[in-house]
Amino acid sequence: MELKNAVALVTGGNRGLGRHLAAQLVERGAKVYVAARRPEAVDIPGAVPLRLDVTDAESIRAAALTAADTTLLVNNAGISTGTPLVAGSPDAVRLEMEVNFFGPLAVTRAFAPVIESNGGGSVLNVLSVLSWLHPAGLGAYAAAKAAAWALTGAAREELAPRGITVTALHVGYMDTDMAADVPADQKADPAEVAAQALSAIETGLPEILADEITRHVKRSLAASPNAA
Repeated sequence: MELKNAVALVTGGNRGLGRHLAAQLVERGAKVYVAARRPEAVDIPGAVPLRLDVTDAESIRAAALTAADTTLLVNNAGISTGTPLVAGSPDAVRLEMEVNFFGPLAVTRAFAPVIESNGGGSVLNVLSVLSWLHPAGLGAYAAAKAAAWALTGAAREELAPRGITVTALHVGYMDTDMAADVPADQKADPAEVAAQALSAIETGLPEILADEITRHVKRSLAASPNAA
């Protein structure tokens, strides 16, 4: 997909990785809607702020009407509450699923007909190494990202006949607010991750493994959990 003159909508584009994706899309010549719950927080020169809460069906419908020229959807908005699945708050587990799985699903359902009507395009889903690696303390986040990985694969097959490609971005810790407590040497540069993702969209790759830990975990998927 050619990004110059594309029209992109980036959810959660006012901070973290989303901000880098939105800014780099502007630099590559795209028109960019930066969707956020607080559009007044958007400060990217050349971008168009847009109110969108991925857990609010009415705001999603309104965004799809406003950004009716979209050809690239970036499902980036997400949260991590640090909630385990068995001992953690059920409300927190549901919140993670609402934001990290049902949110991208709802936004994709709303924007797929928009992208199709504009001649086709792409969807980028920001996932995680925890789509495949499931530590107990982050059980809610891992479960939601695993579900979002399944969403990505199923949507890729479903939307292909409509001229829409679907790409998955998997990455470990990044130097963003969400990973503020993680040592710096364990975090990837979000600007570099964003550049990888956008280049993959341009070349039509279905999956980006953005750092070494993610590549290692993906290679290990076939191993038995009881292997010596």
